[in-house]
Amino acid sequence: MPGRNPDLPFPENARYSPGVTRVGDFPLLPFLLHSLILLALTALTQIGGLAWLISLGFRRIGRIGRLGAFGALYLAGLMLAQQVAPQFGRVPLQCGTDGALQMQSWFYCATARNYVTPELAQTAEDLAQHMGAAYPGTITLVLDGNFPFLDGFPLLPHLSHADGRKLDLALYYMDAQGNYLAGVTRSPLGYFAFEDGPHQCPPAALTLRWDLAWLQPLMRNARPEPERMRAALNWLARDARVEKIFIEPHLRESLNLSSEKFRFQGCRAARHDDHLHFQI
Repeated sequence: MPGRNPDLPFPENARYSPGVTRVGDFPLLPFLLHSLILLALTALTQIGGLAWLISLGFRRIGRIGRLGAFGALYLAGLMLAQQVAPQFGRVPLQCGTDGALQMQSWFYCATARNYVTPELAQTAEDLAQHMGAAYPGTITLVLDGNFPFLDGFPLLPHLSHADGRKLDLALYYMDAQGNYLAGVTRSPLGYFAFEDGPHQCPPAALTLRWDLAWLQPLMRNARPEPERMRAALNWLARDARVEKIFIEPHLRESLNLSSEKFRFQGCRAARHDDHLHFQI
């Protein structure tokens, strides 16, 4: 290319556009876009950001091919995580649809948010077996646990799920006639279907305590099943492995529960009358 400055940071066969700012071999805007995607995938799944970064090396096969490469790399990362996570003190909660303990949605497995310590996994399994024996046909549904690697890595939007020792469970629900709904939650992901009741938190701008009033009419018409809720929470409170249980005060009072392990999570954290949180 006669007259071209050999120090320009793009290949010999690239078309020079004087008005385009570049970072390395990438124009600035695509560079920023890929950076945002990388950060979002890392925050959502921990391993997705690395898969996206590696897939950027497949530029020669086009965008569709690169997306296919990302998908293959991500699936490989999910499978590899199951083998490597025990070295970091984590095990995956199983993603099948059989048994007394089940993941509430494929989402938690697909985003690698189903990892906990072996002791916590056993505690959850013991709870599910107890509930299945006391109330045949009962299914205990698991929500967020933790990522497979690294203590201290945040599991957004949670404030405390960073060491594999915390686990969220869905509420047990019944229909309008009082019949238990096995394996059913009010919301698609088990979160954000809040129960009515008095609360003690003033309105605040910087908080994760979302009420999401606009979303509530879209939720399934169901109510917490008090007998199973009370039995599960009392079992957790009696178990020596369990350190704390977060539950909204009005829900605890309506179930007539009493234990020093029941705690209010505070006004800056998410509401806990749409799910149960316990930690060991």
